[in-house]
Amino acid sequence: MPRKITRARNSHASMALAALLFAGAVSLGAAPAALAAAPAANPRLDSAALVDKLADELRDYFVFPDVALRYGAAIRARQAAGAYAAISDPDELAKALTADLQNVGKDGHLRVFPPQPEPAAGPVPGGGPVVVTGPAPAGSSGGPPPGAMMLRLPPAIPASGWLADGVAYIRFDGFPGDPETLAKLNQFITTHAGARALIIDARAHRGGGLEEMDVLYPHLFTQPTRLAMMDTRAAVEAAGAAPVKDGAYLLRQPSEAGIVRRLHVAKPADKPLLGDAKVYLLTSRRTGSAGEHLAMTLKRTHRATLIGEATYGAAHYGGQIDLPGGFWAFVPGGRSYDPDTGKSWEGTGVAPDVQVPAADALGKALELAGVTPAQRRPLAGVS
Repeated sequence: MPRKITRARNSHASMALAALLFAGAVSLGAAPAALAAAPAANPRLDSAALVDKLADELRDYFVFPDVALRYGAAIRARQAAGAYAAISDPDELAKALTADLQNVGKDGHLRVFPPQPEPAAGPVPGGGPVVVTGPAPAGSSGGPPPGAMMLRLPPAIPASGWLADGVAYIRFDGFPGDPETLAKLNQFITTHAGARALIIDARAHRGGGLEEMDVLYPHLFTQPTRLAMMDTRAAVEAAGAAPVKDGAYLLRQPSEAGIVRRLHVAKPADKPLLGDAKVYLLTSRRTGSAGEHLAMTLKRTHRATLIGEATYGAAHYGGQIDLPGGFWAFVPGGRSYDPDTGKSWEGTGVAPDVQVPAADALGKALELAGVTPAQRRPLAGVS
């Protein structure tokens, strides 16, 4: 869901652009092909202004206000001690700030980024959905705004098809929520209607939003089902930057002051096309953010058997904060958790039901689905 908290890019639901730039938090893929070389280091970085702005934004928008105050106090103390004054490389300064924040309180999404390179001219190569960043100018009739950065994400569904008679397979490397990916998912569901087993491969899932789940789940669930609770800090809502919004599958709930609470639900389609399928979800330590929301919701509802490794452990969603000097930070302003236990997977990940090395998870799923090596069909992009 990337959307700027200050003005708007978003994660859990905003990981489109941030996913590509988020290399140190979750293993999220290659750098954007459409970017030019990075700018030269600035020997006169204004670390004091950067630290002050970052501390203020964390205070106002970070999901836990008490932790936010500790973050701010820590980096201000480091600034006062001269820890950042000698750093002339923007990348190194961003890394130092991130490390100091994480030393106060670990968070799978919180990260400071250096100024980003300018977009290269010309067409955007690649095979995934195009992401256009930057607000449309007033009076715009549509299309990319002048000077917008256009990036192409890796394909969100790099492989899908039949792995054996009655056994469907789909791999998600992210949930960008773009029309192309949603159309491809709808086509997959229609083509594989009535499958006796469904293998969902999320071992390389880099994050994203809820849209793909809200297309898939009406065909997996045959009864209305509570999936996850999502609490967003009220200040983020007031800024118009919440990555989640009220809707058919996100229902507003009573909550304490300072929090806007929503319940993520599954509502079955009139004819759930995969309602009888046995579902297997493959996970790894790289499975992050919205991929973990997928894992947690399928596990707690007993709608899937999770096979592989515990996931990364990033349950807080949020968006981009603009900072002085072209720096920016991904700041979590909300959290997802089990509506029955109140427990989140932040820092711990979602544990599999069947623990095997990630590389062995597909073989184990086929075994549990009753598929012998001789019965397996070749499928492009699946080894």
